[in-house]
Amino acid sequence: MFAEAGKPGLFGVPCGAEYPRAIKIGLLERLKDTAPELLARTEIFVNTSRMRKDIQRAFDDESTRFLPKIRLLTELGTDHQFLDLPVPVNSLRRRLELSQLVAHFLRQEPQFATRASIFDLSDSLAQVLSEMQDEDVTPEAIRNLKVQDSSGHWQKSLQFLSIIFDFFGPESAADPGPEARMKLVIDRLERHWRDTPPDHPILVAGSTGSRGLTARFMSLVANLPMGAVILPGVDFDMPDTVWTQIRNPERASVEHPQERTARMAERLGIRPQDIRPWHTTACANSTRNRLISLALRPAPVTDQWMEEGPAFKDVMQATDHMTLIEAPDMRIESNAIALILRHAAEHDRTAAMITPDRDLARRVTALLERWGIVPDDSAGIPLNQTPPGRLLRHIVGFIGRTMSSEDLLVLLKHPLSARGAQGDEGRGYHLLWTRELEVHLRRKGPAFPAREDLLKWAIESGKDKADKDGRKHWAGWVSDLLEKVQVSQDSLLSDHLKHLVSLASALVKGPNGEDDGELWAQHAGREARRLIEDLQRESDYGGSLSIHEFADLFRALLGRGQVRDPSPKHPKVMIWGTLEARSLQADLVILAGLNESIWPQSTGQDPWFSRDMRRQAGLISPEQMIGLSAHDFQQAIAAQEVILTRAKRDAEAETVASRWLIRLTNLMAGMSDEGREGLEDMRKRGTAWMGLADALDEPDTAIPPAKRPSPRPPKDARPRQLSVTRIETLIRDPYDIYASRILRLSKLDSLSRDPDIRERGTALHAIMERYLGQIGDDSHEAALARFLTVAEEVLEQEVAWPSARRVWLARVRRIADQLVRDERDRLLRGTPCGIETKAAMHLSEVDFSLTCKADRIDRKEDDTFVIYDYKSGTPPSEKQTRKFSIQLLLEAMMMEAGKFEGVPKGRVSEVAYLGLNAALKKTVLPLEPHDIAEIRDRLVKLIAAYDDPGLGYTSRRMMETVQYKTDFEHLARFGEWSISDTPVPEDLDD
Repeated sequence: MFAEAGKPGLFGVPCGAEYPRAIKIGLLERLKDTAPELLARTEIFVNTSRMRKDIQRAFDDESTRFLPKIRLLTELGTDHQFLDLPVPVNSLRRRLELSQLVAHFLRQEPQFATRASIFDLSDSLAQVLSEMQDEDVTPEAIRNLKVQDSSGHWQKSLQFLSIIFDFFGPESAADPGPEARMKLVIDRLERHWRDTPPDHPILVAGSTGSRGLTARFMSLVANLPMGAVILPGVDFDMPDTVWTQIRNPERASVEHPQERTARMAERLGIRPQDIRPWHTTACANSTRNRLISLALRPAPVTDQWMEEGPAFKDVMQATDHMTLIEAPDMRIESNAIALILRHAAEHDRTAAMITPDRDLARRVTALLERWGIVPDDSAGIPLNQTPPGRLLRHIVGFIGRTMSSEDLLVLLKHPLSARGAQGDEGRGYHLLWTRELEVHLRRKGPAFPAREDLLKWAIESGKDKADKDGRKHWAGWVSDLLEKVQVSQDSLLSDHLKHLVSLASALVKGPNGEDDGELWAQHAGREARRLIEDLQRESDYGGSLSIHEFADLFRALLGRGQVRDPSPKHPKVMIWGTLEARSLQADLVILAGLNESIWPQSTGQDPWFSRDMRRQAGLISPEQMIGLSAHDFQQAIAAQEVILTRAKRDAEAETVASRWLIRLTNLMAGMSDEGREGLEDMRKRGTAWMGLADALDEPDTAIPPAKRPSPRPPKDARPRQLSVTRIETLIRDPYDIYASRILRLSKLDSLSRDPDIRERGTALHAIMERYLGQIGDDSHEAALARFLTVAEEVLEQEVAWPSARRVWLARVRRIADQLVRDERDRLLRGTPCGIETKAAMHLSEVDFSLTCKADRIDRKEDDTFVIYDYKSGTPPSEKQTRKFSIQLLLEAMMMEAGKFEGVPKGRVSEVAYLGLNAALKKTVLPLEPHDIAEIRDRLVKLIAAYDDPGLGYTSRRMMETVQYKTDFEHLARFGEWSISDTPVPEDLDD
């Protein structure tokens, strides 16, 4: 019925033809003179659910007829005749079994890989076992591989694989995997069909036979009297010489898109040129098919470009509906794609974006939301990106470690947290207290909050008894979660799962709730529950795991899960993977992300086999995977209208265009004037789309840059008190004083901040204060030992970050010897009489108060005083100390006025900055009596000047360096104006 006598039923559909429609028309034509019920008995095996749906849709044309049975190839073994075959082992169980063997292997061979890769190695090992069954590679073939490597890595790999084969090989007692069972199914079918061929048509559609078992089944079907294999994307324009080159044993072009087509023909004993069209369905653009065929010629015969390129006619016709977008970055590329999809939907055209890049797909999906367009994404949503998946991923990542403020708030601010709280009011209190706790933790809170910290906050922030009680109850619930999360021990997989579920349930229920249903509601929640139940069911095969191993396993499984949102999608806008390109049922196709490592995707590193080992064994090579991707590209680019897009730069570096795009542009640029013109037109159309996309983010009206601010508030709003350290700020950046003291704004620290110079300075001050309190007349060695002991104690108490403690202690040890010697010299000159001593002074002339806290005041033998200030960074120079960094001069003024608590009034003969960094630099400034009078006069004049309503608080008035960062430069819009701009005063109302 399908094949000529003595020839296999191997057919093809050309690139650019609507494949599902071609299948339907070709089948109906062949069955038009047969009984109608024969169509109902016809079986069509397809490789993807999308292909099944598309072929069903093609037959659903409102005609009155029977429909064929359309089945997935993976459903082949579900017939009743195969019920006696062993049930295939659950893939999750096999992975858990392999993980225990891999873990034992890594304990014996720690150089092979880190323990963090246990489950990745188990995954790849399971794939190796499946691939061996698929490609009919025996364990003996693996054991006989010739391996030469100096590191011994591949030898260890083969030794371990030999052990694995004893447990899970074909001759082992282990339950078969899906591929092994499929092999048994095909063996039985082969015997059965040899004796009793089917009396109804059997077709295989959509597959190229890229996997060995699939190719074997396709061969069986093609040799049936009523069997047919219809290959997608067959290049009927390729010359015989190229087909010969593709299968040349000496220089086989496995990266060529038609290599699998040629291999299938060879398997069936015919030439690729003898593959017949399944139906004479018109291609979208046959001229373009010829152009792409020429561009993708195998490397050994690309000299044919020189011969056939100049003679190629109608290049403009081939590229008439092609657009090339070479965007400068990913933002422009995403915007352009979204705009094109929106334009197609507006004009009632079907449009599909095809890309292997899921990040790009998510960006485009997000951009389409501005027009209310929800695309039909064939991949669905990754489970770990859904609310339940994110919550479980966060929790499993936090278990067993001390939670930081940021970690805690990630959980508390999750949209599912406290969803079970009684009523909207309960949830509202949770949100309110979470926000208030966040502000507290940013400003005052410890980096790693504990129960006592949370309860203290609850008591201090409560407004009345009822409010305090509510906050304390809520803080207790949060503390319970904290303590449960931080429990870490090796446990059975089932126990880890129970602990994870109990934590997630408690977080969703809230402090008073009883319902965690929101966690498991909706499709994402049900998928998460299914995953956990599957893992719990197979947990006996997982053994005992550390919390880190469990986290690796669970995160990997979450990442694999996919959730199909059943909500209505836009009927005209689709996002496909490369497999869906074979259907080609869209008016407009966008091939997006055309860069290397995406088209084709990078193959990654195989931990078990080198490329040569794969070649020797007969396993699939990385080059063959590239050939499959090339075939997807060739089919997709043959659509009626095609947009090719790439970004010249990603988030990290410059990108390289896809090898197939480079081939096409190089061919067109060199083949003829018409080719160059066609390429230029493609780029012009792309540039037009990029211009429109860029305009999407342009404001409706031009926003002029801000002027350099110099606000002038009324006198009664200006500060009447500052600390001595803020006087320098008033001199250098008055706008900082305006924002912090008049507007009363304060910077919120980042929750994820690393320990910075402020924490280090506080710790060093505490070390010096405690050390000076324990000073004695002992030897230098004893003093040094005491200093280091004090440093260790203070850092342990004051610094929450273990890594910072280690680094800072190492720095202290490097300077300790010289610092202790310097301190002994200072103590010989004077005796400390004030440590961290406060002072306040009122200047009646300008009605202004000055405050300070001196790090250290020493009394010398001549009854004069020395004021010291510790600097964790580089101390200011003597010139800076006199002109800008006048903190110590002001403290000397206050000292001579007798304003320090517990320190007698006296003359200050010297002030000094003491550097506590590696250089131990000191800035010493001797003082004379007139210096004190002068600094007082300068201060009074400064305050009086700012009491003048006509003087504004200019931003960055006299900064030490142009690059110096301030807390309020974003508020001042620095960057829109430069430091050379004239300040623009602005009078402010009361």
